[in-house]
Amino acid sequence: MRTLMKVVRNEYFPAAAVLVFVVLFWTAGLFGGLSLLSRSQPPLATLTWLLFVYAVAVLSPLAGLLAAVDLVRRWWRKRRRGALRAAARTRFLSKG
Repeated sequence: MRTLMKVVRNEYFPAAAVLVFVVLFWTAGLFGGLSLLSRSQPPLATLTWLLFVYAVAVLSPLAGLLAAVDLVRRWWRKRRRGALRAAARTRFLSKG
């Protein structure tokens, strides 16, 4: 349970979860996610399904792009912060 809470509280978790959802959505689509259309369904159910899929298909690339940008931004910020700390530590040790 502690490990799960550590993962959920990680700063990368929200963006990584969105990115995983987008990848799973498109993977399911590639492997026959539109199989609902091959079965006989009431027209309203088919229309609702098509509108849902259309909305997700339009918004998921945007969400995936924003999630990837956020992950890269956080990674660069953490890396830069570590480099600044190392430089400050080096400066402090060279003075002392």
